[in-house]
Amino acid sequence: MNVYITDGSEDCFYTAVFSACTDKDCVVTSSRTVQLPMDSTVIVTQTDEKKCARVRKKLAEYAPRSLKDVSLLLRRGSETKEQTALEYIRLIIRRKAPVGDMLSHPAVIAAREEKKKVTLEAHRFTGFLRFMEGKGGIYYAPFSPDNDILELILPHFIARLPSQPFMIHDTARKKAALYNGKECVIAETDDTVSISLSDCETAFQDLWKEYYRSVNIPSRPHEKQMKGYMPVRYWKFMPEKN
Repeated sequence: MNVYITDGSEDCFYTAVFSACTDKDCVVTSSRTVQLPMDSTVIVTQTDEKKCARVRKKLAEYAPRSLKDVSLLLRRGSETKEQTALEYIRLIIRRKAPVGDMLSHPAVIAAREEKKKVTLEAHRFTGFLRFMEGKGGIYYAPFSPDNDILELILPHFIARLPSQPFMIHDTARKKAALYNGKECVIAETDDTVSISLSDCETAFQDLWKEYYRSVNIPSRPHEKQMKGYMPVRYWKFMPEKN
């Protein structure tokens, strides 16, 4: 069995697909911790622009929407995301047509489920993301999503805060979106970013904590209800829960 190892980028994935699509018994992954079968042959894939372009061109010819579908699949926080995308692409290539209506096919079912997890989390974070005001007037919002959704939620916040400089920091993937009120760039970061809070922000966080303490009744725990309203994985960056 051939195991194609990519660097995690879309271009490198499509480069691997160029060979893997017709390699019936193979695995494509960007995980360095994947358990390899005893008889496996590791193929470390380097991005090849020509191969990448040829695969994209063929997909655009058969099923134009599939390029967006694959992009969403590759944002999934799963070790099997590339394999799910590969099986989806193989089906499109075999049929030479869109496959979204094949709702009973395993490859389509898997792709739909994985895409839904990505888009649902992106939708949730447009409402759950918490900004803090720094002393320089820049808003800072750290978060640690299950999936790679920073670029998906960014247009929402640029539209909501068109003239407000802000930074949205994906601490899990060590990258951040930096917006100055006109332009936006994505940059690599450290695990944590040091930011001095404004006096106003410190006061607001104190109010949040005091409100939480005032409505909480120690003799009547309601953790289960809280988890129903707000999943635990979103609590990390909420001042009232720290």
